[in-house]
Amino acid sequence: MKTFMGDDYLLNGDLAKELYEKHAANMPIFDYHCHLDPAAIAEDRTLGTITEAWLGKNGKGDHYKWRLLREMGVSEDYITGSRSDWEKFEKFAECFPYFVGNPVYEWCALELKEYFGITKPLCPETAKEIYDEANTKLKQLSVRKILEMSHVAYLFTTDDPTDNLAYHVKMAGDKTLKTKVYPCFRPDPAIAITLDGFLPWVKKLEAAASLSISNLQDFLDAFDRRLTYFVSFGARAADHGISELCFDPNTNYEKANAVFQKRLEGKTLSHEEVALYQSYLLLHLGEQYTKYGMVQQFHFGPIRNVNQAGYRKYGPDYGYDAIGDWPIASSLEALLSALQDKNALPKTVLYTLNDKDYLALVSAMNSFQEGPEAGKLQLGAAWWFNDHYDGIWKQMTYLSADGLLSCFIGMLTDSRSFLSFSRHDFFRRELCSFLASLVEQGRYPNDEKTLGKIVENVSYQNAFRYFKPKA
Repeated sequence: MKTFMGDDYLLNGDLAKELYEKHAANMPIFDYHCHLDPAAIAEDRTLGTITEAWLGKNGKGDHYKWRLLREMGVSEDYITGSRSDWEKFEKFAECFPYFVGNPVYEWCALELKEYFGITKPLCPETAKEIYDEANTKLKQLSVRKILEMSHVAYLFTTDDPTDNLAYHVKMAGDKTLKTKVYPCFRPDPAIAITLDGFLPWVKKLEAAASLSISNLQDFLDAFDRRLTYFVSFGARAADHGISELCFDPNTNYEKANAVFQKRLEGKTLSHEEVALYQSYLLLHLGEQYTKYGMVQQFHFGPIRNVNQAGYRKYGPDYGYDAIGDWPIASSLEALLSALQDKNALPKTVLYTLNDKDYLALVSAMNSFQEGPEAGKLQLGAAWWFNDHYDGIWKQMTYLSADGLLSCFIGMLTDSRSFLSFSRHDFFRRELCSFLASLVEQGRYPNDEKTLGKIVENVSYQNAFRYFKPKA
């Protein structure tokens, strides 16, 4: 029996331990997709209490934990409501031992160990002691110190195209900031043309780009201005959250502009019209990303706000999202092919919330690989509902089965918590065990030198080479 959170945690033998200790443990982190607040980094804030760090504040926090507490029957006032930080933490500690098998249990245990030196299990009996000890240490742990402790070399935030990037401007001139922090272009509000917030967002884009928008070309010109601005502050990637991709190869400017004009008039759009508009916009953006040498990322598959009563009461991002099961292959392959025909297929990372799509994505991406870039198209890391032990193992299994794990750009946090970098350690330990298991099964030679290089590449080097961040 292994020691709880011991040195060999998740490591399934001597080779896995050797790979981890020599090649993974001390590699820096390249976190290329997260939802951390750039203002907190620019101003080097502290996190307040462990409750604030784990459960959040003012309705902004970790919905992974919120969902489990609701499943345990905890009332909302102990989750996102008005109870005191201690009352919330006490209730969390009461429920915590029953999170057995869920990654939240292991993530929290890793965070207690790595950032606070606390190795005893959290439970009602230890709650007050852990609460007080963690809070005392948090007073000395600004977010920049956490980044330094975690060896975060590069970090991409997620930013609306209308954002003035004021905090990125501040960080760009701050020589004391050791982590390189760059914006990531997130044009979701423009793609989601049917949402109520689309027309107000167009007004925000007009103001941000200093350009009046009366047709689709104006809209694209404003977009291009904003993208250029992002690039000037080191943006190397764009990110798209798309529930259902519907690509229509018959799109053109005239058809897409007619849809855009109709939406400006406040009229309802058909599914086919939405596809024409979104297809044209994604083609245009792909060409722009290629122009600037950027990476485009696609996150497919969530059904947002499935609990409409909860959404109406609290708003988005309260833990009321689920996994969708739309078809993905034909539209994706048509989009990639159309960009390839224009000689404008940028480096692309494909994530899915539904793990049934892994093989479809790997087979699609490897139909478009080309040199000189190794792994130009990528199967993204196990994401959201999949970033647990079995989900990560499954992602590596399918990527290895029909592609190359050795070219993979590795893990990310996709998190709003500054303590979540321990997820990289979780992933790296599992990566080492995955590779060691192939040796133990006689499927790969006991070549520690080559395997060690693969571990270092997947842990950090592949991402660095892929995104080519500004020094």
